[in-house]
Amino acid sequence: MSESVYKVVELVGTSTESWEKAAATAVERAAQTLRDLRIAEVVELDMQIENGQIINYRAKVKVSFKFDG
Repeated sequence: MSESVYKVVELVGTSTESWEKAAATAVERAAQTLRDLRIAEVVELDMQIENGQIINYRAKVKVSFKFDG
């Protein structure tokens, strides 16, 4: 097996519906510009609140992809 190097970036996805959709949003967006995504790790969940109501679910996600450079 050949040796590889992976880069890790941290993203924040948002959704008005759920943390799961917020995390999926981050991964789907990353997949539009990064090649060979390997792992996504949810590292933090929080909510944005306005006037006592949840307006956004937020998921901080670390995404790794194979580094070619």
